[in-house]
Amino acid sequence: MTEPATDADAGGDEDAYDGLFGALPYALRTSDSLLFKSYAVLGGLLAALVAVVFLFAIVQLIAVTTGGSGGVFTFSRAFFVFVGFLVVFPLLAPVLSVARRHRRTGSSRRYDASFAATGYLFVFALYLTLVISTPAEQQETPPAAIAPVVEFLYGLPAPYGLIPPVAVGAGMVLLHRYLH
Repeated sequence: MTEPATDADAGGDEDAYDGLFGALPYALRTSDSLLFKSYAVLGGLLAALVAVVFLFAIVQLIAVTTGGSGGVFTFSRAFFVFVGFLVVFPLLAPVLSVARRHRRTGSSRRYDASFAATGYLFVFALYLTLVISTPAEQQETPPAAIAPVVEFLYGLPAPYGLIPPVAVGAGMVLLHRYLH
């Protein structure tokens, strides 16, 4: 276990990171957990992809709502950005948490792997959200092996799609509190 780093030590440390974009390579370098390293790569790529998709979607939304008055259109744009943040931040939260823990107090393989597991759970929760909220006209016949599960998810009301990512996000917070 390493000695806890102070803020003064972190400023001169060549391994320290500077912000969001430096946290990912720092966490990859300092972690001993292969599960975490795999999530850091996948989570970083997925967060970048989701951010680009939301960026293109907000550009499209602005183009469609240009010419309208403020009020509802302005609120819908801001809400869209807020939802994008609520999707991207939990994808990056395990990486940021592990990087911060390594920089401040040192971390363990257990801590890193636990946060990687919650990251993978969040990705799966996003997939469940997409399946639950799929419009009826876009639903396809699933393979026979998973048909009962997918049909059940298709049958749920669309707002139920919020439950999986919110539950996993709450689990991330609780795990951080428990392991901190």
